Amino acid sequence: MQKMTSNERIEAVLKGKPVDRVPHFPFILGFCAKNVGLPISTIYSDAEKSFEAQKKTFEQYGIDWGPMYGYASYGTWEFGGEVEMPTGEYQQAPAHKMFPVKSEADIEKLTMPDVQTAGCLPIAMEFSKLQEKNGTPISVIMGGNFTIAGNICAVEKVCRWMLKKPDAAHRILRLATDHIVEIVSHWVDVFGPEKVIPQFWEPLTSNLIISPRQFKQFIMPYLVESSEKILAMGVRHILYHICGDQNANLDDWAKVPMGEPGLCSFGEEIDIDKAIDVLGEKAVIIGNIDPAILLTSKPEQVYDRCREVIAKGKKSPRGFMFSSGCEVSPETPGYHVYMLKKALDDFGSYDG
Repeated sequence: MQKMTSNERIEAVLKGKPVDRVPHFPFILGFCAKNVGLPISTIYSDAEKSFEAQKKTFEQYGIDWGPMYGYASYGTWEFGGEVEMPTGEYQQAPAHKMFPVKSEADIEKLTMPDVQTAGCLPIAMEFSKLQEKNGTPISVIMGGNFTIAGNICAVEKVCRWMLKKPDAAHRILRLATDHIVEIVSHWVDVFGPEKVIPQFWEPLTSNLIISPRQFKQFIMPYLVESSEKILAMGVRHILYHICGDQNANLDDWAKVPMGEPGLCSFGEEIDIDKAIDVLGEKAVIIGNIDPAILLTSKPEQVYDRCREVIAKGKKSPRGFMFSSGCEVSPETPGYHVYMLKKALDDFGSYDG
């Protein structure tokens, strides 16, 4: 097959058409800032510099999908709490500084954020306008329903409320779900439904935090509701990053509407073969090199692990995109990141 451009490759995957090789999907943010000599906080505080740092890094390392704006602690700032931008040696993303909800009484004081002015949303909108201008996928990235709930209030408290005070847990999940729908609706109004690909990162639904029963009882109904409402707007694809060990939740994730096709990104805890077995008929599978391997292993070990993941992913019936399983550490050696590109060049072709 004739060599495709990155845009052609991504468009083909989303349309279910053949591609020349496996596309490279980014989960790499703070690394991009360090790569071009900027503070990591720039990725989250300055839309233009963030976009340019990612664009240059993606060109360097052969990444196909375009630059993105988002972070896992989304929701704290937007609902009236505070986040701290990364400044320390081991910080790579905004972190909780003050949760907006500390007690049950605080829940009733919450108001829905203004989609145009709250928290990081003005920066995210500026970033999406750069995505449109540069012809890259327009993504609005948030936590998923439960992760936003766990960013409004400390997740350990939400978990206790699920057991002892379920009405309080449902109230926070209700607010998070309504907020998700409002944000995507705003992006759709600005850019059109066919251009917007929402991304929802759900690390807090890991089975290390909640049980499969809690996932089914508390979170599933909200996931299905918001997804159905988003798709009813005319959005074609929803991306869910199913982060952490969620092996026991996968059968329920397969019931969540995600579009045609959906997109599912996985942490290293979920084997790509299993991801394909459960979700491969409805979603493009994305993943899933362990960022710890990228950070600490020898280059040849990184290369071998990439080869294994690529070989598995190429069997996915609705398509596959190669990526790390979570964000690449900013401290990762550049040559290790190059190993991802080299492995794709050597093993990612669908011709051989």
